[in-house]
Amino acid sequence: MYAHQEPLASDYLDLSDAEFDRRIQARRQELGAKLVILGHHYQRDEVIQYTDFRGDSLQLSQLAAKEREAAIIIFCGVHFMAETADILTSERQKVILPDLNAGCAMADMAELDQVEECWSRLKAAYGKEILPITYVNSSAEIKAFCGRNGGLTCTSSNAEKVMRRALLEDRIILFLPDEHLGRNTAAKFGIPSDEIFVWLRENPDLELPARVPRLVLWNGFCTVHQRFTPAKVDLVRKHYPGIKVIVHPECEQAVVEKSDLCGSTEYIIRTIEQAPAGSEWAVGTEINLVHRLASEHPEKRIVCLNETVCLCASMYRIDRPHLLWTLDNLAQGKTVNRIVVPQAVKTDALQALNRMLKLA
Repeated sequence: MYAHQEPLASDYLDLSDAEFDRRIQARRQELGAKLVILGHHYQRDEVIQYTDFRGDSLQLSQLAAKEREAAIIIFCGVHFMAETADILTSERQKVILPDLNAGCAMADMAELDQVEECWSRLKAAYGKEILPITYVNSSAEIKAFCGRNGGLTCTSSNAEKVMRRALLEDRIILFLPDEHLGRNTAAKFGIPSDEIFVWLRENPDLELPARVPRLVLWNGFCTVHQRFTPAKVDLVRKHYPGIKVIVHPECEQAVVEKSDLCGSTEYIIRTIEQAPAGSEWAVGTEINLVHRLASEHPEKRIVCLNETVCLCASMYRIDRPHLLWTLDNLAQGKTVNRIVVPQAVKTDALQALNRMLKLA
């Protein structure tokens, strides 16, 4: 598990907005080109304003790797994102997570010993080769497991491409850790439900089906996208007749089926940006991003599919106090909260990432 984040000194908690801005900007200027700050799309606006780049996790890690002058990379995201950045960047670049408590519930739902137990049982039961595919929203250890077992990673943007390639092989597909992304992707290929088996991480002794499954889904999920339900789709259509519903594939299949469009965060952003003025959108993804889209496109009606606390609580841990504390330490020559993936894990995880990238 992750190291624990110690509470900040009270000096960092009671500053005015103006003082936060003054001090953060001063530190950024002082550190200059050797510093790059990355901000995930789900990050709050008060932090996003200080980032050099904003985007999805893999996209940001790839951007950081290209910033050759940057020796310090502050990732305003969650733990697995900072791990991916450390995997992809050079040895001379240090990746920092401002708050070590910023984990990811979905990534934490697939631990290495659990996955190895699943792997062993499937192999013993079926005597067949297994192809592991992990969503990039997973720990470095799970990426490494896939890498050393001939598997690969996927993103919400390319999951369809990755699964299409995987289905050409005569192997059982083990899809980690998001059941919904796996199921929604499988639906595009018409894989029948009796060829899909859901592995319950809480019950590793569950009975395996006699028929060899084509696809084994790990029963992980995103706590944010789990809050979008078919009833919410019905309700928003009732309140806004004619509204378009667009959701992320981390939503359950019943929500995707009731929606007009489904795609990655970048797909959602691009679709709304290109939509005509006056169009109306209900968006099923993290609320900070939805509110930002609404603010940036006042000529369109953009609402969240569920306005009730659909924020990423882990991402919300990254705030101005932690960002300023990180920058103050760097300015004093002290590196705090560095995320370092062990070399053996990095090597195997990079195999999984590279196999995916070769499909592009």
